[in-house]
Amino acid sequence: MVFPETSRKYSISGTLLSLGIFIMVSFVSPSVSYGQSRRIAAAEEAFNNFQYNVAVNRYKKAYSKTKSRPEKDRISFQMAECYRMMNNTKRAEVTYRRIIKSDFARRNPVVYLHYANMLRANEKYEDAKDYYSLYVENVPDDPRGANGIRSCELASEWIENPTKFTVTNIKKVNSKSDDFAATYADKFYNALIFTSTREGSTGKGLDDWTGQNFSDLFLTRQDRKGEWSEPTLADAEGRVNTSGNEGAPAFNDNFTTLYYTRCGNAEDSASNCQILVVKRSGRGWGEPQVLNLGKDTAVTNGHPAISSDELTLIFSSDRKNGQGGKDLWIATRKSTSDEFNKPLNLGAVVNTPGDEVFPFLKNDTVLYFSSNGHPGLGGLDIFKSVRRGDEWTIPVNMEVPVNSSADDFAMIFQPGEEQGFMTSNRKGGRGGDDIYSFINPPLVFTLQGTVKDDRTLQFVPLATVRLVGSDGSSVDAKTDPKGFYSFSKSQIKPNVTYELTVLKDNYFNKKARETTVGLEKNKDFVIDFLLEPIPEKPVVLPDILYDLAKWDLKPQYQDSLQGLIKTLLENETVVVELASHTDARDTEERNDILSQRRAESVVNYLIDRGIDPERLVAKGYGERVPRVLAKDVRKDGFLFKNGTRLTETFIDSLSTTAEKEAAHALNRRTEFRVLSKDFVPKPKNKEITQKVEIKINPEDNIVAIEVGRGNAVTIPVIVNGYNVKIMLDRDDRGLIFSLPEAQKLLQSGAITKDDFIGDANVILAEGSIADRAVFRIREFKIGPKTVSNIEASVSTRLTEGVIMGESTINMLGRFKIDEANKQLIFN
Repeated sequence: MVFPETSRKYSISGTLLSLGIFIMVSFVSPSVSYGQSRRIAAAEEAFNNFQYNVAVNRYKKAYSKTKSRPEKDRISFQMAECYRMMNNTKRAEVTYRRIIKSDFARRNPVVYLHYANMLRANEKYEDAKDYYSLYVENVPDDPRGANGIRSCELASEWIENPTKFTVTNIKKVNSKSDDFAATYADKFYNALIFTSTREGSTGKGLDDWTGQNFSDLFLTRQDRKGEWSEPTLADAEGRVNTSGNEGAPAFNDNFTTLYYTRCGNAEDSASNCQILVVKRSGRGWGEPQVLNLGKDTAVTNGHPAISSDELTLIFSSDRKNGQGGKDLWIATRKSTSDEFNKPLNLGAVVNTPGDEVFPFLKNDTVLYFSSNGHPGLGGLDIFKSVRRGDEWTIPVNMEVPVNSSADDFAMIFQPGEEQGFMTSNRKGGRGGDDIYSFINPPLVFTLQGTVKDDRTLQFVPLATVRLVGSDGSSVDAKTDPKGFYSFSKSQIKPNVTYELTVLKDNYFNKKARETTVGLEKNKDFVIDFLLEPIPEKPVVLPDILYDLAKWDLKPQYQDSLQGLIKTLLENETVVVELASHTDARDTEERNDILSQRRAESVVNYLIDRGIDPERLVAKGYGERVPRVLAKDVRKDGFLFKNGTRLTETFIDSLSTTAEKEAAHALNRRTEFRVLSKDFVPKPKNKEITQKVEIKINPEDNIVAIEVGRGNAVTIPVIVNGYNVKIMLDRDDRGLIFSLPEAQKLLQSGAITKDDFIGDANVILAEGSIADRAVFRIREFKIGPKTVSNIEASVSTRLTEGVIMGESTINMLGRFKIDEANKQLIFN
């Protein structure tokens, strides 16, 4: 392939000088005969002048006449370099292979790198990894070796899991020559101007670099049936197209001004590639002008990408102070009548020691470009980077099928659409480089499910399923007679997090959450709901039991309240009574006081977990309401039948003391019942001011923990009123939330954009949270201990959960962990 568009000088592989190999080009062995010396000198003169098609044929003749093995190896290397520059990867691979195990390769390890690149371009990834590794051993400081290994590993993964892009060869436009770097040519987006070396181009003779015609700009139009016309010269008057190489065009937004690259021909060998600008004049063109991009006339500039206001230009150049090879540079100006300011390098995030070429600006903030320096499948790959202020994000490979093991470049988008054109010389094309259309089909998501009665498992008809999106959307659906609901593809959109709420009279609300953020493939979501009927009678909270004459809520019983907390959070209009009961021992007065304290301890626990105190009523009934069992209950080995009323008379009738104690324990209980369903919730951002002092015993300094395999310790923590289970990090890397857990805090309102340190618009862009983002936790509680305003970070590498080290716990006080008894004990 003739890469960059137009020139024997502007090669994608033109890094020979930077590799320190060029010093060998002019070397001729003293033992070589005078005639042979002349043949080699002629070959290397052509090589030095970038006439690789000429040079390789001269090297072949010199090789056949050479007897010295070291000299034959050197000539073989030069031949391989010619094939590499001409992008003939198969011949380059074979020619490098001749010398790969020679002293020449050992003395010049760049041979390993180039050979590995050719193997990768020819889809021989496992073999390529071996030679990248060999290069790393010899040149450990060059990142291209490690990048090559990583590229081979990624290639297999990308090939097995292609993206949803579809790529199609535009056969009517392409020829057997090189056709590449298209741009839209009118406001209807049904015309293209592109670069081609096909027959009919203006230049005479063949380009000595490639052996093809000199490249020109050609025009093709699409009719109403979608058929493309036979391409014709975009300019036949000799203003835009000349005897040199023209290509890589880019129009301004209103298609009145064309920016493009021009490089000299064989008769103009001193001419470098330059960016020109020309205005349309009627049906023709005005006089092209060279853009002034600096005083250094020795550099090559090409591949212009212009912003919508024409005040920002991004282009490719080999100018000084870059990262190596061709880099992307940016130049700005105050108005279109001004010259551009001194170009600035886009920096090491975008640019590499390899080549970065063919930029395209989408919406002035998203940069698409091609590179052979970032990890990729082989040759040039297309990458995407987003501008954040004055910086660019780490480039993302567009993967398969946009990229292939061949060269893929010059990607352009139709404004407002996820479709456009690109260039590739992949297998299956018509010639060398071909123009391909691509489309990124919109993601399609649906959501459906059923709603059933939790008590009967029967379908619940006419329930309302409310869908609220993080994009501000809201839509309701009703369940049909079989409890079925659904939301269509027009209602479930990409990069949105949805909260679903199911509402039905005489049932507790039920909530669920689903997200399309980060999904790259179509998906049909299914979420089924079980609705719990609101009971008319009090509901005994499971395992909320008390020791005789005590009221403290023990840690082992706090988990039993999590279901009630969830119900209250999902049903913000419900007011409940928390009723506590004692057994019949002690006086009625003492039992009334004790039961009231027990009820208050539960209410205070709920308030501490973020439940509005106005929704909670604590009431102690003492011993006055014996429990009536709603089902068979087994306690301490004794069976108590459904319908049994645990009166004092009944308990006294039991035969053993142990059985009586079990019955008394069942009477010591806490229940809840719904008092009303019309509470008006306070605004989410309004702080509940009531401060509650929970009555505790000394044992409350003990927090129940979980101990799993490998002594993995999980600790219950309250983050701004939100319950979180956090794993103890033995390496003590700080307090780190996985992305899913951090998003839960954000979406629940436990943290807001104001809690993040830095620019929240950047940190929370695109519906996600940036890796390594730091936020402040206003209140961090473990058991009775609280610390305020501590910092936590977000890690996208942590796939789930939260971790913290002992240094975080030490902020709350001195402690020890008793793994045997599964307790965290504060001193």
